[in-house]
Amino acid sequence: MSEIPGTAGDVVWQSSPPGSIYDYIRVASFSIGPDGLIEQWSRRAAGLFGIAAAEAVGMDPVEAFMPAELRTDGRHKVGEILDGKEWTGLVPFRIPGENGVHGLAEIYVMPSETAGGERAALCIVVDVRALRHIETDLAASQAIFGQSPFGFVLFGTDLSVIRANQRFATVFGGRAEDHRGRTVEDYLSGPEADRLNATIERVLATGTSVTDLQLIGTAPGEPGSRHWSMNLYRVHSGSGRPIGVAGLATDVTRRHIAAREAASARRNLALLNEASARIGNSLDLETTARELLDVAVPGFCDLASVDLYQGLLTGDDAPPGSWDSLRQESVGTSAELRRVAQASAVSDALPGIAADTGSPELGSVHRFSFGSPCAIALRTGHVEDVLGDDRGFVQSTLAVPMVAHDTVVGLVQFSRTKGSEPFGERDRALATELAARAAVCIDNARLYRREHERALILQRSLLPPGDPVAAGLDIACRYLPGNTATEVGGDWFDVIELPGHRTALVVGDVMGRGLRAAVAMGELRTAVRTLALLDLEPAEVLSALDEVARGLGTPGGGSASGGGSQWPSRAAHKSREADLSEVYLATCVYAVYDPVTRRCTFANAGHLPPAVAEPGKAALLLDVPPGMPLGVGGEPFEEVEVELKEGSVLALYTDGLVESRDHPLDEGLDALRGALVDPRRPVEELCDHVLTTLDTRHGEDDIALLVARIQGLPAEAVGDWRLPREPRSVGRARELARGRLFAWGLDDLVDTTELLVSELVTNALRYGEGEIRLRLLRDRTLVCEVWDAGLVQPRRRRARDTDEGGRGLQLVGLLSEAWGSRRMPRGKTVWFELALPDGEPAAELSIEQLLSMY
Repeated sequence: MSEIPGTAGDVVWQSSPPGSIYDYIRVASFSIGPDGLIEQWSRRAAGLFGIAAAEAVGMDPVEAFMPAELRTDGRHKVGEILDGKEWTGLVPFRIPGENGVHGLAEIYVMPSETAGGERAALCIVVDVRALRHIETDLAASQAIFGQSPFGFVLFGTDLSVIRANQRFATVFGGRAEDHRGRTVEDYLSGPEADRLNATIERVLATGTSVTDLQLIGTAPGEPGSRHWSMNLYRVHSGSGRPIGVAGLATDVTRRHIAAREAASARRNLALLNEASARIGNSLDLETTARELLDVAVPGFCDLASVDLYQGLLTGDDAPPGSWDSLRQESVGTSAELRRVAQASAVSDALPGIAADTGSPELGSVHRFSFGSPCAIALRTGHVEDVLGDDRGFVQSTLAVPMVAHDTVVGLVQFSRTKGSEPFGERDRALATELAARAAVCIDNARLYRREHERALILQRSLLPPGDPVAAGLDIACRYLPGNTATEVGGDWFDVIELPGHRTALVVGDVMGRGLRAAVAMGELRTAVRTLALLDLEPAEVLSALDEVARGLGTPGGGSASGGGSQWPSRAAHKSREADLSEVYLATCVYAVYDPVTRRCTFANAGHLPPAVAEPGKAALLLDVPPGMPLGVGGEPFEEVEVELKEGSVLALYTDGLVESRDHPLDEGLDALRGALVDPRRPVEELCDHVLTTLDTRHGEDDIALLVARIQGLPAEAVGDWRLPREPRSVGRARELARGRLFAWGLDDLVDTTELLVSELVTNALRYGEGEIRLRLLRDRTLVCEVWDAGLVQPRRRRARDTDEGGRGLQLVGLLSEAWGSRRMPRGKTVWFELALPDGEPAAELSIEQLLSMY
């Protein structure tokens, strides 16, 4: 109890000082006289039991408050107390005026004596319900401070920390107890600390809570700034007195970064959208460069300039960006460039950006020093950072090569002045995209100026680059154009990889010479590759190719510069005018080789027969029905399947190899068979031997030669199993695949292969028909095939959020290098392909790929 002096000099006894425990618990007292009746009744007892003193005095406490079933024991206890025994216990009591509501009191009874020496008792009563509330509140408080995943801190009225939880201490170091007594200045610096202190004072004074107060600071031992969102509210004692301010802090650094990145992404998308609409509206080089700067300044940067190769502007035959390195080294600079555009969003700013440009004027021709960032960017095709100017006006510059179709056509420089945000990685990517879009438009203008390229370059660009590689085949190819540089023919060959390690071998010849024949050859070769990817049978490929060939002569039906081939209807083909049409005829042989069975399926469209030479035997010409040339139409094509022996050589060729004006065709074919008499020599030597042995009279016609030695896949590289149509076949398929991969030493592919095999076999059980066949092939890659008799081709779709399935093929597409399906004579095959391990860890799926499945 505390004493507080009154105004008249008397001492005033205060019942409970602010913050006392009696603010929270309900304590009452009363006394029992010698007769067992209530003799004294405190005010707190009146509040607890709801009975005034005038009414309570003289009442029997047992009869008045205790339930009927406990009154007998109650009177017994009262008798013992009046006999001089102390007693403490829990006593339920009936609250008057509230029917059916009982309280629970903890009573401490002390025997006493009256002035006359009679025995009485003093009773101290505590409401147990209040104690339980306190216990619950303490447990809740401990849970909030001790178990909350957020940082909790309690500031006192002096703005110092009274209490902090462990999560708060985890961020700022030490134990939770170590933060007691600290102030805001210990965690934040400068204006942030002042702002938080002012906010706490306002909450303490007004009682108005503050939510989502954004604070920026640093955590000990961590680089960079952290962002916190803090909620503040005033805390009161049991009597309602403010005792401090509680703060709940949440780390929102990631959310802040994500919001900033989202804003940046939206800005970048808007710039790209604007660039798509505004760049490339003309075929003029200088106009396109100015359109680029109109988009970039000031939306992306403060200063910008565009330099293009002088040779590109003057129509030099040398492709831009492919300048002789010796020439660069000899003069110690880059090739000549001309400044064609520049822009500035800053008043009085020099348009020359980079420090090493010497601030060239608009329209001037200049060079970059050989070791400068700009010259390096031009040589490598990669973005380079350029140091700011000596005045400190420019703080960040990007030198971005303008690359179109792997060709550097010039350089654009983007700069930001002091006070602007420096360029980041996203900005570098956006700058590259802007420069690339402008470069494509500039390159299109260049291509428009050079509309007629040399036909021989076109011819060679349509042939397969390098030495083709195929599973189970050792291949060598030769192409010899005619000796007239201004005229080329329509000969071509191609090697196309098909699913299941199969290979399509193609040799064809468009009748005629010159640019038109070369263009027709290019369209037919492209069509062959497209049809091959559909995995059609050889006869079906030639039938579709025949339609393409007939469409080439239709007015508006297709040309290299006419916007692509169209497949005309038969009515249009018959009704076209003779003077406007042009007939394109071509011969072609199309073969599909399976290295597992060493079987090759041929289809021929008026071409010369393939030649096969087996070890120790004379070479033979295969009896493949020739069919009609492509473009004639009206006749079906036939297929022939031939099993080729290990080590034999297959030769496909055009008529320029075996036919000339001086020698009939039969003599040329016999000479070819004789040249293939020793198929065991390397195929490269065999090709050279054939070309030097035959009297080709080279120069009269183009020559295409494709030689392939048969090397079937070994039996140990093939796993082939048939599975019954029952659910347990899924598990059996996984076991078979796992065992074979372990045997091949492909442990790294086991998990992925098991998962994808399970998906394909499950689909075959669910949607297919008949027996299921599983096949694994190991060559340069791992191929898995699942066959069934069903004819319905699988279709990849996007599953709805509520679908329990439908994501199997999406999973196959994400985890495999390639996948697909093909029709079979009696069903279909679904396959996928995986790259063999190279010792590097497998790439993980990105967030965007995972989300694409949902």
